[in-house]
Amino acid sequence: MRKVKILVSGRVQGVYFRYFTQNKAQHFAVKGYAKNLADGRVEIIAEAEHVVLEKFIDWCRKGPLTARVDAIEITELEAGEALTSFDIK
Repeated sequence: MRKVKILVSGRVQGVYFRYFTQNKAQHFAVKGYAKNLADGRVEIIAEAEHVVLEKFIDWCRKGPLTARVDAIEITELEAGEALTSFDIK
């Protein structure tokens, strides 16, 4: 299992980015959450098998059609207690 924090910059708030991210995460069986940050970015915590997580990260680089992703930052996290779902915060 691999766990990462993904910070997504661009036009990603007010365009259902978190909702589409949750749907894509559920499709890939990724666990974690997505939340809006005060600076306009979206923070995603994601945990899954390495290959699956790479596919999810690739999707995050593009996002849904309603959004414009300018950049993402990925930080590796320690795999702690296993996450059980993908939530919107």
